[in-house]
Amino acid sequence: MDFLNALIAFLNFVAVPAVAYGAQLALGALGVTLIYGILRFSNFAHGDTMAFGTAIAIILTWGLQSAGIGFGPLPTALLALPVAIAVTVGLVLLTDRVVYRFYRRQKAAPAILVIVSLGVMFVMNGIVRLVIGVEEQNFADGERFVISAGDFKTATGLAEGLAIKTTQAITVVTAVVVVAALFWFLQKTRTGKSMRAFSDNEDLALLSGINPDRVVQVTWIIAAGLAVIAGVLYGLDKSFRPFTYFQLLLPIFAAAIVGGLGNPIGAIAGGFVIAFSEVIVTYAWKKVLTYVLPDSLAPDGLVQLLSTDYKLAVSFVILIIVLLFAPTGLFKGKSV
Repeated sequence: MDFLNALIAFLNFVAVPAVAYGAQLALGALGVTLIYGILRFSNFAHGDTMAFGTAIAIILTWGLQSAGIGFGPLPTALLALPVAIAVTVGLVLLTDRVVYRFYRRQKAAPAILVIVSLGVMFVMNGIVRLVIGVEEQNFADGERFVISAGDFKTATGLAEGLAIKTTQAITVVTAVVVVAALFWFLQKTRTGKSMRAFSDNEDLALLSGINPDRVVQVTWIIAAGLAVIAGVLYGLDKSFRPFTYFQLLLPIFAAAIVGGLGNPIGAIAGGFVIAFSEVIVTYAWKKVLTYVLPDSLAPDGLVQLLSTDYKLAVSFVILIIVLLFAPTGLFKGKSV
């Protein structure tokens, strides 16, 4: 019985949150890796693209709620998501036309494009703060739990209860659907094959008649869509604050680089590696160990390797280790 309680505590506080967080990082890292693999630069504005799309979704959600429109047990933000994606895609395409296209035609070095993306990042961050402010926003509504801890305890008779939030379940299901659709698009459609060919060999792709402007446009559209979905899911699961999304840039890039920057499968794997690493290192293991160890060995302290305040440090350390010893990542992406 104690072993089962320990298992439930592990699932409740480590496995389930890490899976949801990993799915959010994976979607964010997919956008980063697509930009890097096809447009050949690291887009540091990706985190603030997530923030912008989420801010638009929150404003639309408030409008729907004030009009008395909901989505039953599901968050109303899911109704606002398609419009938020469309608005963000419009902004990203405008940014590409006004800013990035000039440097692309000048055959600017990737380092210059990275610096340009930093400028775009600060502008977008300012827009988000102007539009929605700097305060924390909680916009999740509908049913809070798919399984509540109290119901689980009543059904099983265990001391520990398993709680799965609706937002966590939606995150995992949405991530699976989006990733499956993306891989189908890249593998089966003509445009997806053109994008892969452009990524593998740009000169050969141009000789074969592939339209580079269309490839670039579709890449930005997909990356913006992934950014908004990841941002809204993260905001629903936790909360929204513009600076938090700026901080998310580190674990997202760490996920992309750990998996292999430019490799979509690697981005997904890297997202879960980073998420589980952060949660495992910052979780206080006292409760789990108390169940599995004899009373004489039960820990007095929290048994926490790092405070949650240092969660980002875990991503940073993993990123440095990968860059030092395996710069192409787990799935052999492009060397950074």
